[in-house]
Amino acid sequence: MYKILVRLLILSLPTLCCSLPLSTSSRWIIDEPTGARVKLVCTNWAAHLEPMLAEGLNKQPAGRIARLVVEMGFNCVRLTWATYMFTRFANLTVAQSLTRLGLEDAMEGIAVNNPGVLNLTVVDAQRAVVEALARQGVMVVLDNHVSQPMWCCGDDDGNGFFGDKYFDAEEWLQGLSIVAKLYKDTSMACFVVMQVVGISMRNELRGPLQNASVWHRYMEQGARTIQKANPRLLVIIPGLHYDLSFTYLKKAITIKLQEQISGIHWQAGFLSEGQNAAPLFVSEFGVKQVGEDRAGSLFLRCFLGYLAEMDLDWGVWALQGSYYLKHGVHGPDETYGMLDFNWSSVRNPQFLQRLHLIQHQIRDPNSTCPTYHILYHPSTGLCIRVDNNSELHATDCRNFSRWNHNGNGNPIRLVGTELCLLAAGDGLPATLSPDCSSRRSKWELASGSEFQVANKDGKGEHLCLEWNPTHSSSRVLTKKCVCLDEDDDESMDSQQTQWFHLIAANAQLNVMGESC
Repeated sequence: MYKILVRLLILSLPTLCCSLPLSTSSRWIIDEPTGARVKLVCTNWAAHLEPMLAEGLNKQPAGRIARLVVEMGFNCVRLTWATYMFTRFANLTVAQSLTRLGLEDAMEGIAVNNPGVLNLTVVDAQRAVVEALARQGVMVVLDNHVSQPMWCCGDDDGNGFFGDKYFDAEEWLQGLSIVAKLYKDTSMACFVVMQVVGISMRNELRGPLQNASVWHRYMEQGARTIQKANPRLLVIIPGLHYDLSFTYLKKAITIKLQEQISGIHWQAGFLSEGQNAAPLFVSEFGVKQVGEDRAGSLFLRCFLGYLAEMDLDWGVWALQGSYYLKHGVHGPDETYGMLDFNWSSVRNPQFLQRLHLIQHQIRDPNSTCPTYHILYHPSTGLCIRVDNNSELHATDCRNFSRWNHNGNGNPIRLVGTELCLLAAGDGLPATLSPDCSSRRSKWELASGSEFQVANKDGKGEHLCLEWNPTHSSSRVLTKKCVCLDEDDDESMDSQQTQWFHLIAANAQLNVMGESC
């Protein structure tokens, strides 16, 4: 869900073994010593359930899991934790925690894959997981997911808002302070301290007790508590209604909004714009990676386009392929997991491919490159590339062509050439032409979502770029636009092949290493 990421200004800093790694500048997270942008590309690793242990240590060594995180292209893990783990169960060993839950089966696996973990306290086991990630250069955001260790989330689970059964404000502040101090400890390896870059104050505030004024009071107290305990950490502030809304902040923020904006942008995206812009961290999104999930698939196609357009920091739900215990069941599968049930390989390579573009910086606040555009196909996560024969193909987004487009009614030009995108006709491959003044070279971003790139033919009908992954050819076509003209009766599913988005970018290098 959406969260504001802020860093409070302080007047002085204590001497630490490592320099401060991250700070913020307007809507960007930056490396404080150099000012270079750092984009958080995270996966969520659950460790907040009843065992109070990062999932999967019964399936693979922690170091192996950390290497898989890097191999999948993530630079960050949002590691969840429960308040009570630090305030009530800090001296409980992993073996004791698993034994009390009857998880002898999980203990056997841990004894094989991570034998040293069983005799550690649950707190030291967290430190061991963080160290394994740090050794791979992975940044860590420590997310206070719940107070009572349990599955999250529901309106009536007692963990939703201040005053709920398990959500005592003072104990919550105590937990934040303990965790922040733990990763300031100079007795830890310097590289471990440095890789813990932030604390997320709470996951998905929710339920009937939600109140904006109470939110303001405790968010300020929580942020100050973390900064006092460890001023080098970024502070991630959650919104209300399951982290979906920050609209109650609009009265306090001077910002000019467009008259027509998406629901996502209205609820939270506005925070990344205007005079008081702040980084926005999408802490959780994901879909089932096995079986049918039509609604989730439609959402993902839209959302990937938004994440690319805004170039937000984000975390996908989830890394884990299975759990020790969930809803009383031993060892259940996680169908949303990036890793398979055995934590040994990627569950769905196609889903991972769809993340390739947003795993890279698209916009760089320090770039001297002129803005260009990427033709992005969010339904598949592919980008358009012009080959040596001037043919347009949908390819992996690690290899895209650059385009210029100056708004509706203007040509789409291939950067570095005199060529423009041309609509050759209904059902024909899109081509390039030096005739940039032709009607067939004039394009608009059509439909309310602006997800269709359309050209109007001589009969006044729209032709749209289309790429269908079920076809044998990877060439991009122009076909009659679906759902755009009044007599269209095609379904939303039929429209997905025509969803293209022009993503504004200015990164100095694309992911294939080409200079701007």
